[in-house]
Amino acid sequence: MIVGIDLGTTNSLVAIWRDGATQLVSNALGELLTPSVVGLDDEGHVLVGKAARERLQTHPTLTTALFKRHMGSAHEVKLGTRSYRAEELSALVLKSLKADVERAFGEPVTEAVISVPAYFSDAQRKATRVAGELAGLKVDKLINEPTAAALAYGLHQKDSETSFLVFDLGGGTFDVSILELFDGVMEVRASAGDNFLGGEDFDTLLLDHFVALHKNEANFPATPSVKQALRREAERVRKALGQEASVDFVLRHADQEWRKSITQDQLIELYAPLMDRLRAPIERALRDARIRVADLDEILLVGGTTRMPLIRKLTASLFGRFPSITLNPDEVVAQGAAIQAALKARDSALEEVVLTDVCPYTLGIETTHRIGEHYESGHYLPIIERNTVVPVSRVKTVNTVNDHQSFVIVKIFQGESRKVKDNVALGELEIKVPRRPAGEVELDVRFTYDNNGILEADVRIPLTGEAHTLVIENNPGVLTPDEIQERLNALNSLKIHPREQQVNTHLTARLERLYQEYLGDARELVGSWANQFQRVLETQDERQISEVRKRLVEQVERFERGDW
Repeated sequence: MIVGIDLGTTNSLVAIWRDGATQLVSNALGELLTPSVVGLDDEGHVLVGKAARERLQTHPTLTTALFKRHMGSAHEVKLGTRSYRAEELSALVLKSLKADVERAFGEPVTEAVISVPAYFSDAQRKATRVAGELAGLKVDKLINEPTAAALAYGLHQKDSETSFLVFDLGGGTFDVSILELFDGVMEVRASAGDNFLGGEDFDTLLLDHFVALHKNEANFPATPSVKQALRREAERVRKALGQEASVDFVLRHADQEWRKSITQDQLIELYAPLMDRLRAPIERALRDARIRVADLDEILLVGGTTRMPLIRKLTASLFGRFPSITLNPDEVVAQGAAIQAALKARDSALEEVVLTDVCPYTLGIETTHRIGEHYESGHYLPIIERNTVVPVSRVKTVNTVNDHQSFVIVKIFQGESRKVKDNVALGELEIKVPRRPAGEVELDVRFTYDNNGILEADVRIPLTGEAHTLVIENNPGVLTPDEIQERLNALNSLKIHPREQQVNTHLTARLERLYQEYLGDARELVGSWANQFQRVLETQDERQISEVRKRLVEQVERFERGDW
């Protein structure tokens, strides 16, 4: 079975194509969204999803989130006695989603189409493939999130030519893509974005604002567990301000409480820097696509953060029309990934559609420029410019700069800056050249970039006919095949928390968090619930556990609404 997966910064979800339609698959808690959070329980078993998220506050050294932002880097997070890379943590989320599908349909899941932000670099895309491999999934195809969203909206079924812009603001990343549909071809015209801008950044601004107001007060806490409580409260306040003019931001710790009323007007002022950051990629994408706003047929909103009224007002003002919001912005990418999975499997219920993509970053080499009487190295020569349709092959000719030099080092970079020091190094070739006067030896540098994100650099010397080739498959920060096998063996040795116990684990972690958050009578009440649930768990009577759990969940939800 091939599945479509939206591997998100904040939440992940999985969908399949069945009976001519997409079908989202629930997790063990009966919910479609699985928080992209991984942790260890007190026995060292792996927890994934909501139960792990509840322990972010109570067990910060055993739990981690937002690891998608470190995909494609060597960054590691320590949980207990072991350190994990972002690929491994993502693989544990993917394994959980895979298990949900296998339990629901009784079939093994062997392959997946995984969505990635359109603005993900080559290293980040390769790391996502590695995460799939570590989870036991074959990942031949990655699909850009905006393209997936367009498929889910069914735009590929329209008869006429259509131009549309996808505004994708998730928990951790922002993408804007402009696509065109014509004659069964869905072509990406341009993509731009920010891999470090999402709902989490809006929450961080709100959190920092609250801390700045109270940090000089006596006994104001600054522990990791309190930071998680503040982040949870910031998310609650941000979402509540979508419906209300004013909301109280509240922190309870030990025997004290800190409270601040936040209004929608204050939120507009606070979020102004982030709103400005949203505008720049939109302008870049429109400029690169050479298209005017008036020529766009539709604007699609994707990602849970687009539920914010501020975001919807921004898009309406920028584009002079109301965007399309007919599908759930949290679910649309997973649905599109499932459609791509069905297209890959050549499902007869779907008409064939050709998807073309673009190279998201400029690829080039370092060159040396003559400035007056001296030479200055470190300049960037673009060979394949960003938003070029792939597959593509481009060539540029360069010359030697010194008399009788015997070799040239061709250094390959990815990025948009004029100087290579501000771009990302991908690799280099050292090439012997004939000893001739400066400028007499030419080198033809050809870059070929394919649909799988693999760059091949080919350098030819016309004078001698010699050719040298470098294939950029493993970017800096990406695991080698040997390292992948080593990490796979380590992951396979981990004990995964039993799926059938996740509902109990989640409630236990939720009660523990509430006990830490509250004081006095409220704390005593939560403690009595926790003790009651612990006693019934020890009976191992599934019917009794289910009845008590259902009753306690209802009481806890009333408690969190303040109705107790």
